[in-house]
Amino acid sequence: MSDGTNIEHAGGKYDMNPRRLWVAPALWRQVPHCAAFFPDFEVLAEGAARADGALALDIGDVSEGPWRAPGFNGLRGVLGLVVPGLPGPAHAPDARLSADQAAALPHSRFACPFRARAAGLAETLDTLALWRATEAENRQIGAFLHMQGWKRDAIATAFGHDAGHAVFAETADAALAQDGAVLAWAARLTAAEEARAPTRFWRVEDGFIRSVGLGVNFAPAASLALDPVGMHFDATRPSRLETLLRETVFDAPLLARAAALRAEVTRRNITKYNLPGAVAPLPETPGRTRILVVGQVEDDASIRTGAGAVRTNLGLLQAVRAAHPDACIIWKPHPDVETGYRRGYLPARDAARIADIVLPMGDIRSLFAQVDALHTMTSLAGFEALLRGLPVTCWGRPFYAGWGLTTDMEPCDRRGRALTLDELVAGCLILYPRYQDPLTGLPCPPELLLERLGDTALWPALPPARRAWVVWWKLQGRLLRALRHWRVVPR
Repeated sequence: MSDGTNIEHAGGKYDMNPRRLWVAPALWRQVPHCAAFFPDFEVLAEGAARADGALALDIGDVSEGPWRAPGFNGLRGVLGLVVPGLPGPAHAPDARLSADQAAALPHSRFACPFRARAAGLAETLDTLALWRATEAENRQIGAFLHMQGWKRDAIATAFGHDAGHAVFAETADAALAQDGAVLAWAARLTAAEEARAPTRFWRVEDGFIRSVGLGVNFAPAASLALDPVGMHFDATRPSRLETLLRETVFDAPLLARAAALRAEVTRRNITKYNLPGAVAPLPETPGRTRILVVGQVEDDASIRTGAGAVRTNLGLLQAVRAAHPDACIIWKPHPDVETGYRRGYLPARDAARIADIVLPMGDIRSLFAQVDALHTMTSLAGFEALLRGLPVTCWGRPFYAGWGLTTDMEPCDRRGRALTLDELVAGCLILYPRYQDPLTGLPCPPELLLERLGDTALWPALPPARRAWVVWWKLQGRLLRALRHWRVVPR
């Protein structure tokens, strides 16, 4: 902005000393983070009376111009404003600019809608490219299939577009009657359904950094993995993730970003669920290797399509003990199983006959720094352990095995490419999943989600009716777990 004392705008001259800016209520309503676009002004508070000598902006004085972002089922963020006659801050040139954007740049101002602060041109173009690519992909979806009722609002936003969202279908027939791809919840899609139109079914599942809380307790997912090829947990066939990891040429900027992301994950000690309740320090075990063995949901799709000879929690414990008879084995059951609602329950007394320490409660995050290695069938905990530099042995074929970073008891010859850890991170945490900002609901990069996980107060609370339902759900889960313990229902 020039340092002159007056500027022509909206038909009049305004004193710029001090540089004050009054924003009309209509503009505040349209752009709640309006003040962030004008860091070089004293922006009067929303609802304040217009002050003498202040520059005034009304809704007709600005436009988004070539910076207009797409919407997601009625949700839309504002990244850039063009204010004719009002010079914007200087911006470094960027080769990605279109002719329209370059022409508007001298009078353009940018702000980050996630953080409500001024933003640079490169950051704005990154976000705009992410949103446009996401919305374009969403428009290819004609129907949703096998989406539970409590997930539908979030799915409609994550896979929405400017015109709304795809149809929620109750049957495969109804879904296939729509034009476009059918996006199905992967674990619920049957082979018979998929065989009817293999190229039309896309699959979606939770991403690798999911949320604060469990999906079984209705905590919404902040990352989703969309796969039109297969699914990352299905080792019986290729997936989009496997193709990315096998074929991508990882350049230096992407690897630097992956290294920084991995460092931030470990610094914040982020996992998939980020549950409350740290595990107490483990007792001293002088001279013995500490091996953390993590349990899983035994009827989970990753076990059905990714496990090998070892397919049960008891079988995993027995295999690890046979392979390491002198080790100190720490058994950590899966939190979904501990709710009582999922298969794979192993009574603590049975686990204690094999393991030295049984830890049914508490978050796994505090254990990584206390053990020497981790063993799993296909659990995501193995990937989380790799990020922290722990040796990992896989008794199945999870998505992170077969790339030269794990000890594989069930090799997957189809992969066969040696990756560095940061190449694995780039594919698994940057290129493959989608991320949704839990505060604004808009697509975001993984780095922002890590920031949000650092402040759980920002995460939306469940509606009162659903919170009441969760109380009943947990009580019912305790009963179900007791019934599993006594073998009244299958474990």
